[in-house]
Amino acid sequence: MIIWLWLCCCFPAAVGQPDSELMARYLEEKLMADYSVVEQVVRRVPRQTRFLQRLETRPRMSEFSVKSTIISRYAFTTVFCTMVNSGSEAREAVFEMQIPAAAFISNFTMSIGNKTYYGEVTGKEKKHSNDDKAKMKKPPSPVNGRENGYETFKASVFIPRKMQASFLLHYEELLQRRLGKYEYMVSIRPQQLVGRLRVEVNILENSGIISLEVPPLRNSKHKGNGKAEGVVSPPPSTVIGQTKTLAKVTFSPNVVEQTKIARNGILGDFIVRYDVNRELSVGDVQILNGYFVHYFAPMDLPPLPKNVVFVLDSSASMVGTKLRQTKEALFTILQDLRPEDHFNIIGFSNRIKVWQQDRLVPVTPNNIRDAKKYIHNMSPTGGTNINSALQTGAKLLNDYIAQNNIDARSVSLIIFLTDGRPTVGETQSSKILSNTKDAIRDKFCLFTIGIGNDVDYKLLERMALENCGMVRHFQEDEDAASHLKGFYDEIGTPLLSDIRIDYSEDNVEQVTQNFFPNYFNGSEIIIAGKLINHTSDSLHVEVTASNSKKYILLKTDVAIDLPSTNDIRAVPGLEDGRGDQNYIERAWSYLTIKELLNSRLKSNDDQEKEYLTEKAKSMALAYNFVTPFTYLKMREAGLHSEPPHEELISPSTDGIGEKLQSLQGHKAPPGIRRHQDKQRIKISKTSADGDPHFVIDFPSSKFSVCFNIDGEPGDILRLVSDHKESGVTVNGQLIGAPAPPNGHKKHRTYFNTITILSNKPERSYLEITPTRIILDDGERLILSCDRNAVVRSSSLEVSISANSNITVTIRDTISFVILIHRYKKPAPYQKDHLGFYISNSKGLSSDSHGLLGQFLSHEVKLLRESLNINQQQVGQNQTEALQPNLTNTLKVKGRLVPVVWKQRRIYNGQQQVDCWFAKNNADKLIDGSYKDYLASHPFDTGTSPGTINSL
Repeated sequence: MIIWLWLCCCFPAAVGQPDSELMARYLEEKLMADYSVVEQVVRRVPRQTRFLQRLETRPRMSEFSVKSTIISRYAFTTVFCTMVNSGSEAREAVFEMQIPAAAFISNFTMSIGNKTYYGEVTGKEKKHSNDDKAKMKKPPSPVNGRENGYETFKASVFIPRKMQASFLLHYEELLQRRLGKYEYMVSIRPQQLVGRLRVEVNILENSGIISLEVPPLRNSKHKGNGKAEGVVSPPPSTVIGQTKTLAKVTFSPNVVEQTKIARNGILGDFIVRYDVNRELSVGDVQILNGYFVHYFAPMDLPPLPKNVVFVLDSSASMVGTKLRQTKEALFTILQDLRPEDHFNIIGFSNRIKVWQQDRLVPVTPNNIRDAKKYIHNMSPTGGTNINSALQTGAKLLNDYIAQNNIDARSVSLIIFLTDGRPTVGETQSSKILSNTKDAIRDKFCLFTIGIGNDVDYKLLERMALENCGMVRHFQEDEDAASHLKGFYDEIGTPLLSDIRIDYSEDNVEQVTQNFFPNYFNGSEIIIAGKLINHTSDSLHVEVTASNSKKYILLKTDVAIDLPSTNDIRAVPGLEDGRGDQNYIERAWSYLTIKELLNSRLKSNDDQEKEYLTEKAKSMALAYNFVTPFTYLKMREAGLHSEPPHEELISPSTDGIGEKLQSLQGHKAPPGIRRHQDKQRIKISKTSADGDPHFVIDFPSSKFSVCFNIDGEPGDILRLVSDHKESGVTVNGQLIGAPAPPNGHKKHRTYFNTITILSNKPERSYLEITPTRIILDDGERLILSCDRNAVVRSSSLEVSISANSNITVTIRDTISFVILIHRYKKPAPYQKDHLGFYISNSKGLSSDSHGLLGQFLSHEVKLLRESLNINQQQVGQNQTEALQPNLTNTLKVKGRLVPVVWKQRRIYNGQQQVDCWFAKNNADKLIDGSYKDYLASHPFDTGTSPGTINSL
């Protein structure tokens, strides 16, 4: 997009130049002559006279500054530029700025002397008559369009002699996460040395900034793939400041430092990369003034297997560097394929050449070697038959999916690369699009890559959009090999498939896209919407997805702020009269307009296109965005208008840290009841909890037995051992804490880790702590304990109630409940710990053992009891008749065990339990001594060679 603004003005006032401007002018004059001021090396400059004439006639740029504020990935950017005409006659000044193609311009203002002109976003008319067209100046075609990742904004004015002009451009964008980083880029290309040059980037991320880097300036012809290699140092004069949630980066080179970077004033792209703190959970949901935005980017998931077909252009136009770099990239990509992946390669020109006919092959050393040979022998020849190549690739992948018992949750995709337009076979774009869509049939995704200036970018973009893929375009003179590898890295590690995110229907409306076929490692899913139920105090969120052999359900209730709690309009720096600066609302409008534009691009129905156009135009006008259906119309402000100032536009982060709240499902503002309070669960009394206190329930005998185990910190106790029969083992590891004052114990112990192992039908284990859960059934999955979640596989289900409990169900016949005990302000003798409860033991065998397991299929008898006690009283918790010091006897497997009557508290619904207590570490109650139940490590099943088990 290029916008030409042609204004002729004539004013008598004069403006002087600052010292820094004179210095910049002096340096450029010297640089344009025979001398290098920096290097002091004599050099010849051709056509010196012409350069000096141009230098003498063009206005000087005295200031170029960029200020950006990024609030939760949404970036507001202001570009301020001042140009001075010190000549004796009016001269043309051109303000030119490259902005990201994904950004929307939201304001443009300029002043010449004491006159100010502002841009008004206006809707484009559908059609114009010939007279109208003659009156309108059509913008010239951009030299570099949006397919290269940026657009060019250009404004041209005449500045009267001895006067200056100021330009103020404002644009907004929602940053996308790629390869695990958000990248914010500012183009610094003033095309001359500038007296005052400054870039300031402010970042506010309430979830926490965990990484921040500023790489060297990037020249447009040598863009990297976004991955930092080795230690990168920021450009000179860069200052970086950072706290947990705020970061400030400034870049302000003086004129001498600018000459060291580029003598022509084309410094390059200033880049800031960062990432935020996140956990595997429902994600980061932020709510403000009736709008919400939801960021979902889980980590630590095992990758899904891929079925990938590479379709590569080998036509004559690929000769030379393009084909060589494509081969280099494919060699590296093939090496990165995983053993569980399957692949094939198709080369196409006017002929279609398939490497392995009618099949995809597994990733083995021999297959990788043969694939590299095939790629190496590809030679450029013939025309470009795009349609047949895609038809062949789609048929190959469809047949493979239909004829093979592939993993139901594997991800299938085509990666298509070309450098040209269709020249052979079907050449009509609409036919190619419909043929491709019919061939793929929504069964997999198509990712397209274009190289060079001759490629049909619109065709590639629409093919990708219609088939759930992405498109990339690289210039010929760029490093295509690193680009291709970088793009593959973005899509090479699928972690989830069929992701659907739902919200309570009576709470939301106008929600953006909420179903995604794939989630790739290092990316992020973003959804936004409007809240309609203003009386609700929470928003229910559910995320369902498939991961390898597991089905995942994550859910939570997010607290909705009290009115104005997160209103950032009261923050200093935002009282500029530009309307609502609700960054979440603007993020919603940004996403909605983008989706409308994409839907219009994919549509073949004229009526639907018209509807989408009008809807996108209406929203763009409401939020002052320049889009393909709106433009800036310049109007003159009042006679006494103030010239534009940079400070009037850019949002400020001052004080926002205290006024914004990033709600992640467990932070509720004061006055709102937390929904993650511990749930009251009805489970068996048979448990090990607390210090640790063991309780065994004997329902048929209508009483309970309890005992303590005074273990040492670090001991691992075997709680349930049924490895040989049901395949289940449960171990608990102790941590220590000081004893309470005046206590009789030398120290306390608690369970801080519970390990559950199962080897039937396949091996899997769970490692549970008060903060996280590790599930490994051949693929590792990490879950946070402070988020609601459900994970299911063929034989195992893990259900998390946030900050409360975890229920583990094995084959629907064995259930354990692990309670989470956390202290807000723990005393020295209190530690966060776990409680273990057996909820369902039907699937455990009669031979199961362990401190708890040995009693699940055996009964005990009470031989002697006080005259004041009967069994009915015991069962009914009637303690008022008990004499606490009276000793009784239990008969357990022929052993007589002295017991005393006690009352003990357990946590299966906040109950008090009356029980017969066995002293001395359950001496005679359990088989052997408690030391016989010590495991050598958390995963010890008691069956390994050398394991001592006297039981």
